[in-house]
Amino acid sequence: MSTPSNWMDKLPDAFHSWLNGRRVDDVECIVADIAGTSRGKAMPARKFARSDAMYLPTSIFYQTITGDYVDLEDMPDQWTESDLVLVPDYSAASAVPWSADVTLQVIHDIQNQDGTPVGMAPRNVLKRVVNEYARHGWKAVVAPELEFYLTKPNIDPNLTIEPPIGRTGRQGIARQAYSMSAVEEYGPVIDDIYDFAEAQGFEIDTIIQEGGAGQIEINLKHGDPVDLADQVFFYKRLIREAALRNHCFATFMAKPMEEQPGSAMHIHQSVVCKKEGKNIFNTPDDQPSELFYGFLGGQQSLIPDVLCMLAPYVNSYRRFRRDDSAPINLEWGLDNRTTGIRVPLSGPESRRVENRVVGMDCNPYLAIAASLACGLIGMQTGLKPRAAVSSDAYSLPHDLPADLTRALELFSANPTLEHMLGSEFCTLYRTIKYQESDAFLQVISPWEREHLLLNV
Repeated sequence: MSTPSNWMDKLPDAFHSWLNGRRVDDVECIVADIAGTSRGKAMPARKFARSDAMYLPTSIFYQTITGDYVDLEDMPDQWTESDLVLVPDYSAASAVPWSADVTLQVIHDIQNQDGTPVGMAPRNVLKRVVNEYARHGWKAVVAPELEFYLTKPNIDPNLTIEPPIGRTGRQGIARQAYSMSAVEEYGPVIDDIYDFAEAQGFEIDTIIQEGGAGQIEINLKHGDPVDLADQVFFYKRLIREAALRNHCFATFMAKPMEEQPGSAMHIHQSVVCKKEGKNIFNTPDDQPSELFYGFLGGQQSLIPDVLCMLAPYVNSYRRFRRDDSAPINLEWGLDNRTTGIRVPLSGPESRRVENRVVGMDCNPYLAIAASLACGLIGMQTGLKPRAAVSSDAYSLPHDLPADLTRALELFSANPTLEHMLGSEFCTLYRTIKYQESDAFLQVISPWEREHLLLNV
């Protein structure tokens, strides 16, 4: 597919404002792999402008988080390394403001050579779910909340992760949620995050200090699921770059430090009628609709079956601890932050459902797709939620899958969700996750050496 001669005219206004008459030096053509890592090609802008087509090998989707490759038994031609076609989405283009050269990054969709979408590409998985909503005349709306830690540089994986040193010269301490002075402690990093986001055309809703030492939360404005997933994809990179510029690390691990709370990516979700533009969770007399309860029922019933997409690594399950700022079950409640599913206080027209189970280590395309798929199936089939919980949900049983292996077993046993997400993707995903789980079990931890070496 050739690049149109007027491709610069297709770029967002925010990029042209940042460019301010300068010439683009380089273009990064990028996609998100299964982990949510940016993969692609960088080239001079003049080469991009005259490119007839760009390709990436299918193997970019076969890698685990360790860099190993998986073998797919039902794909005999897997290692022929056939090319996939990159198709630029100019609406998903932004600046690379930390680059020394004037650089543009463009998210690409991935197609097979016959023009069909590649089913295992995470962005296509999300588009598949969004299209299912459209088939019903609905449009999903989401707003992610991004939690992450700033840490001291950790170049030896055998050493524990520590909070960074702030502007006072002291190390950050925990339980300072909403403290303005704690945010100001890392002011230079926050300033760079704001500057990079503005240069990329992103609007930060709020930024706060979370409960952990050096833990920050950024809330994004609500909008289209694919657009917001693109933003999270971009944000992870820009936050890391802002941290490195200020001699610290940013990590999106679900549980990077033993004594600190984990990091989540809460997703606020609502659905509007495309024709009327009204929130279908709300009735004409401003009461919760049956579709609202169906969406809730889908979240409550089906999130365990996609938890491996919301909590995708062995480390993810360390976050789900009683009384530690993360849910342990899928009870729901009105303005109840101890439940896995929360209905925030709002006006009737803004009625929405917050999924609090998702970890910040997720691939945003896959997590949003999985959560919306659960809600859609709930609405389609009329699933009913349990009664709302108004008390402390931490006093109730822990009923989330305890580890990645159990979560994968549930994922593999739900054909309805596999149909919604695509069998090609589901086969690849569970193969990758089982291999990652097996790789973790081959590592002997310091805990085992400390407590088992001489005591058993």
